[in-house]
Amino acid sequence: MSIRKIALVVGASGITGSTLAHELINQGWLTYGLARNPNHEITDLQPVAADLLRPDSLQTALSTINPTHVFFTSWMRNETEAENIRVNSTMVRNLLDALAPKKSVQHVALVTGLKHYLGPFDAYAKDGFLPETPLREEHPRLDIENFYYAQEDEVYAAAARDGFTWSIHRPHTVIGKAVGNMMNMGSTLAVYATLCQASGRPFRWPGSKAQWEGLSDVTDARVLAKHLIWAATTEAAQNEAFNIVNGDVFRWSWLWKRIADWFGIEAVGFDGTVHPLEEELANDGPLWQQIAEKQQLVEHNLNRVASAWHTDLDLGRPIEVMTDMSKSRKLGFLVFQRTDESFFDLFEQLRADRIIPANGEIRQPELV
Repeated sequence: MSIRKIALVVGASGITGSTLAHELINQGWLTYGLARNPNHEITDLQPVAADLLRPDSLQTALSTINPTHVFFTSWMRNETEAENIRVNSTMVRNLLDALAPKKSVQHVALVTGLKHYLGPFDAYAKDGFLPETPLREEHPRLDIENFYYAQEDEVYAAAARDGFTWSIHRPHTVIGKAVGNMMNMGSTLAVYATLCQASGRPFRWPGSKAQWEGLSDVTDARVLAKHLIWAATTEAAQNEAFNIVNGDVFRWSWLWKRIADWFGIEAVGFDGTVHPLEEELANDGPLWQQIAEKQQLVEHNLNRVASAWHTDLDLGRPIEVMTDMSKSRKLGFLVFQRTDESFFDLFEQLRADRIIPANGEIRQPELV
């Protein structure tokens, strides 16, 4: 008789964590979701309220929980990279220290991302930190402070101490639903397109020439969820770091028009100048509130549904960025997802959940 797998998803209210929780539950895992403000919307998810920066909070919250598998999908943004390192490594360390006496943990999976190769926020994809593409797992760490490295080192140290296996997962931009998430390109572009509908503005490309013309890829949150579970339950994938993306490549010059067509708006491509979304959306808070009130949307605060700063980082890179998936493919992970359908599926979900208006509900210039 096999022992039931017990998952602890850290960050279960985010894009990655909530999607992972759904997938684990669908596969029959007993699943706990840990967050400061736990997700109560997922059927059969056991919510756990805890502060990762407070060991006493973790001790209390986890006193009766003995997970076999831990999936760490959380992080906290700070003003400097030094503070990012201190805070985010402490969160990983506190959690694994709290679980150590239980001796129940068999595997820990950590989600980081392509900043492993491109550098942290304050040095992101700038001269001196531009790696060769496609990005491959064997690329060495950059000679620069990076909180992803600090998080990894906490996992490695705890694994050596406690004897569990580990996996590191490096997605590109994650496409999926979560309100209030700090890195949410899919929802940001949906909100931008909705504002363009309402104001009669064109859907103007905000990023760089290199991103407009170059090859790119992204990671559907559903693909990432399957990858996390695969690595946690596949012996050949133990103690390895993996890139994880959809499996296709695209150019934004193609996808931008596809997204505009989906919303029925005019697409404008790269015109020789970067037009950051932070500036584009800076004065749109009142318009979004007007749209939300009129269409009875669930979130009236523009900053809760759009993270322009992060989308600008991704779309403003001075190089094309795509990742190599050979390592996972060779070991048997064969899940594939078309990227345009990742966006379209998300947009449909956002409409169904009243995050953005349903098709035809915006009648310009009624809302302006």
